[in-house]
Amino acid sequence: MNENRKKNWLFSVRRYLSFFLLMAFVITCCMLLFLNRVSQTTGLELGRVHVEQAAKLTFANIVFLSLICTVIDGIRRRFMVDRPVRQIIKAAEQIMKGNFSVRIPPFHSLDFMDGFDVIADYFNKMAQELAGTESLRTDFIANVSHELKTPLAVMQNYGTMLQQPGLSEEKRLEYAKAVTESSRRLANLITNILKLNKLENQQIYPSMETYDLGEQLCECLLSFENVWEEKELEIETDLEEDIQVKTDRELLALVWNNLFSNAVKFTEPYGKVSLSLKAEEEYAVVKVADTGCGISPEVGKHIFEKFYQGDTSHATQGNGLGLALVKRVIDIVNGEISVSSEAGKGSVFTVKLRRKRDEAS
Repeated sequence: MNENRKKNWLFSVRRYLSFFLLMAFVITCCMLLFLNRVSQTTGLELGRVHVEQAAKLTFANIVFLSLICTVIDGIRRRFMVDRPVRQIIKAAEQIMKGNFSVRIPPFHSLDFMDGFDVIADYFNKMAQELAGTESLRTDFIANVSHELKTPLAVMQNYGTMLQQPGLSEEKRLEYAKAVTESSRRLANLITNILKLNKLENQQIYPSMETYDLGEQLCECLLSFENVWEEKELEIETDLEEDIQVKTDRELLALVWNNLFSNAVKFTEPYGKVSLSLKAEEEYAVVKVADTGCGISPEVGKHIFEKFYQGDTSHATQGNGLGLALVKRVIDIVNGEISVSSEAGKGSVFTVKLRRKRDEAS
């Protein structure tokens, strides 16, 4: 504390010397011009005594005025500079301690929106972003821990039950199947976390190639044939031919597989899943619709967030990362995705991609 006071005192002396030199230069020049003008006008030469007295008086005035200016400037700095700086430093210390709720009130000095108000405004926005990021990080860790513990607990319980003596072959197969399903779910969760981490950290870069989007959609949809046949779903397709896109084939396959998987998963037996592909001006528009449980407007606001599951009755079939992966991939390939849904009436996911047009077009 004493060191800071000493530094402030030294800084005040420097400011005083700055004012002194500035005023000495200005007043000396003014006095010389004034005396020269008087001498030319009256034709009289000033005596040495008068010059010495004028010089002493001028020097005293310079010392006094420099002192006044230094004090006024010190008061101004104390209230208009030092006080805002202290508040900003204090808020920054709170941020460093992990308190992201701290905010700097507006200063509103003589200037309505001076530099410190701009700094405070940006500081508050930064603190708000950090608070949001911290909340997401906390929720992510909590959700990952929960998602990891659930299949591990299942595997542990069924593994213990498998060790029981005299277990029938039917029960042994049932318990082994449960362990296998839980391990598969755990492996999928870890795979999706790694993929999402790479996508969010820009460790995956799109490999651009031109290909027929309709063919890729058919291939991805056919990979779910066993599932939709088991649930006896009606599949309706309306694919416009020869729509080319120039983008990353593997990344987009991840998008279609997740959308088709959700459509089949959330549609009740004997329901319908629809797929359409249309060319609209410069864009290829893909729509994946289902007659499943649908989502409410409130759920729709968070549907692309990590680990968010609007329908908890299907939570055991997924881990809430699929649509987060879809959203990140669409952002990377500069596309757009939206969802239109109504609870109990199904959902429609719409993806817009810029299409590749041939030279003749």
